[in-house]
Amino acid sequence: MGILNKIKTKFDEKYGNNENYHSLSVILPYFKPYLKRTFLALGLAIPIGALDAVIALALKPYMDIVMMDKHMQSAWYLPILIVVFTTVQGGLNYLATYMNDWVGGKVTNDLKITLYSKLMRQAPGFFEKQTSGKILKAYNNDAEKSCSGLLSNMKTCISRFFSSLSLVGVLFYNSWKLAIIAVAVLTCAMIPLVKIKSAIKDVYNRSEGENAKVLTTYNEAFSGNKVISGYNLYDFKENQFKKLVNTVFGLKMKITQHVSWLSPLMHIIVSIGIALVIGLGSYFIVKGELSAGQFVSFITALIMLYTPIKGLGNNAKNISTCLCAMERVVSKLEKIPAIKDSEGAINFPDFKDKIEFKDIKFSYVKGKRVLNGISLEVKKGETIAFVGNSGGGKTTLVNLLPRFYNVKNGDLTFDGISVNSIKVDSLRQNVAVVFQDNFLFEGTIRENIAIGNLNASEDEIWQAVQQSYLEEFVNSLDNGLDTQIGERGMLLSGGQKQRIGIARAFLKNAPILVLDEATSALDNQSEHIVQQAIENLMKDRTVFVIAHRLTTIQNADRIAVINHGNLTELGTHEELMNIPDGEYKKLYQMQFNH
Repeated sequence: MGILNKIKTKFDEKYGNNENYHSLSVILPYFKPYLKRTFLALGLAIPIGALDAVIALALKPYMDIVMMDKHMQSAWYLPILIVVFTTVQGGLNYLATYMNDWVGGKVTNDLKITLYSKLMRQAPGFFEKQTSGKILKAYNNDAEKSCSGLLSNMKTCISRFFSSLSLVGVLFYNSWKLAIIAVAVLTCAMIPLVKIKSAIKDVYNRSEGENAKVLTTYNEAFSGNKVISGYNLYDFKENQFKKLVNTVFGLKMKITQHVSWLSPLMHIIVSIGIALVIGLGSYFIVKGELSAGQFVSFITALIMLYTPIKGLGNNAKNISTCLCAMERVVSKLEKIPAIKDSEGAINFPDFKDKIEFKDIKFSYVKGKRVLNGISLEVKKGETIAFVGNSGGGKTTLVNLLPRFYNVKNGDLTFDGISVNSIKVDSLRQNVAVVFQDNFLFEGTIRENIAIGNLNASEDEIWQAVQQSYLEEFVNSLDNGLDTQIGERGMLLSGGQKQRIGIARAFLKNAPILVLDEATSALDNQSEHIVQQAIENLMKDRTVFVIAHRLTTIQNADRIAVINHGNLTELGTHEELMNIPDGEYKKLYQMQFNH
């Protein structure tokens, strides 16, 4: 291991700033658990390539003995030998391909798991700037290209290297003079390949970005099908999609323009090499410096050597796209989450006293402040409601409690301990959130409720079902809790989705509860049932409620009015209603005095 570390150190010193080397140094450790199989898959490429020389080498004695000396009996074994070696080569090729796919698949899976874990740890702000298509391309497709593509390209390169090496050996064995010409031509043919990655990198990355938009468009067609149907957007969306795929096509053709000239150029260079060899070879035969068998063997080896070289344009393109994908994967692996534990972070304290917002200022975009120095104390067991104009900062304020965003200006403390000093996982274990639109995962009702506590017993799950007023609905289903609800819970009503979200929060049993407009999207009947479930959930907890419907928060211990990022009023319902021309009073009168 000491020698390997020294070698790696040397490479780091020499190539540490090289993008390709850096990407490889990050990806290659994923091959470590499968090292034996990796070396076997790549090692098999050596005899596969080397055996290419057998046919060319066998032609020399065959031509000299049979064609020139007319002695068939002395060379009867040569055709059989060629078949045997070709069969062995085919078998090794099958084994190498199988091992290559096995290792590539395993490494790809491991890389995808790491990337998925990284993705889950990204802050909400990260997802707000992304599209589903970009996420899919970056965290799934690129992993496939970089790992499987890397191994298959390495196998191809090793096989062709040893094939070329053995065939060059045949060339020099037959005629060193002609071999020098052939190798010189080969070198000229390889020169254009050096620049291909830099030539296509920008276009390729743009192409991948547009392909990500195509995936996003498909996802929108799935999720937004009712809007598309309801507004007759078929032609509009089709034209959008047509424009998008035409852009992708144009970028694809640009890549082809950058790469396709390589094959014709190599054909020309190779044909020059073959022409020179045939001309000089004929001269050497006439002078008696070269036998017919040597010449045929040389030409065969030369053609076998040049044939894959002519197709290296496409291979170079594949390798370049693989390296581009690898660079993007490495950038994702090295991306540091915006929300992470600080050094020396502690577990959530034994919450006994109060939560305090201290002069909190917050901006999503630099220069556009959402919160303007809000200070507020909330006692343990208190229910505080936030009301105010849309976009005023209510949701932003409560999103700081589970640290969906970092508190950078001011502070948020739990019993005097800063939120930034608490371990993120421990903090979130003690804060339950019921959103306006609770996201439900594909699966069963049971699975979606159990997310609140993956170790919950059957009795605990049923208790959560009863407390969230889901029991009657669940019992009416043939499969009960094991009923499939479809992607995003599309087979359920809004009220049913909300009650599953509430049941999930019951199971979590966190001391702090955030209700973010949990009933605003429901009809009156559904709201009444959900509100009963929420009242059960609020018992013996410190509760933060965001509500537009003021009937749902009149019994809150205190109501805070937040407008344009400022805390403008604070008090009970009665106290706020007694403020002349008060903002809360105006909101209340707008809703009830029509």
